[in-house]
Amino acid sequence: MNATTSGPGTASGRDATPTLAGRDLRRVFGHGDTAVAALAGIDIEVHAGELTVVTGPSGSGKTTLLNLLGGLDRPTSGTVVLDDGRVLSALPEAEALAARRQRVGYVFQTFGLIPVLSAAENVEVPLRLARVDPAERAARVEAILDRVGLSRHSRQRPHELSGGQQQRVGVARALVGEPDILIADEPTGQLDSDTAATIMDLIVELTRERGLASVVSTHDPLLIQRADRVVRLLDGAIAP
Repeated sequence: MNATTSGPGTASGRDATPTLAGRDLRRVFGHGDTAVAALAGIDIEVHAGELTVVTGPSGSGKTTLLNLLGGLDRPTSGTVVLDDGRVLSALPEAEALAARRQRVGYVFQTFGLIPVLSAAENVEVPLRLARVDPAERAARVEAILDRVGLSRHSRQRPHELSGGQQQRVGVARALVGEPDILIADEPTGQLDSDTAATIMDLIVELTRERGLASVVSTHDPLLIQRADRVVRLLDGAIAP
């Protein structure tokens, strides 16, 4: 069943091939009498330059869906397909890891920053893992911190930053590797409404200007209003 509906900002004339697609995604945790179906046959397409919002009550399967789409978990059945034809959900782990590093950036609700590292050093982590040349690492980190408005805070550690600034670091870290897919799980969930609005605006702006295929889970009605496509889940299925 198709889980997506068009939102008010849906772009016309988009590329017919989605950057990322989930086909009949099902995820069951446990076995036998204790088995729990977290997702029950979800179809979803995510296109370049568009923001797809996944919404629904707690426990509806939002995080599970994002983990499958981002390659952090594998479906019990169904497939996650990239626009180059590769089935992300079926790749050997080494190939899946390489695909995630090359194609996908992740933003987490709890920020996920390393406490002992500065903002710049946190942003640099994905580039170090990818063994990017030091000079290029420095240039990329400087550029993305400037884009998210944190140039003056590059040497500060997470505890010295506000929640909104920490999430900006998280967004910068997700995008410093120049992915074309952005997965953000409740990125404004721990922020006050004003700060959440600034992070929301940043994600929308970056999606447009970088042509990202962005998937964001949220309860935030303002972010839902900004979406190009909305996925509404209830108990692991498409809400009626």
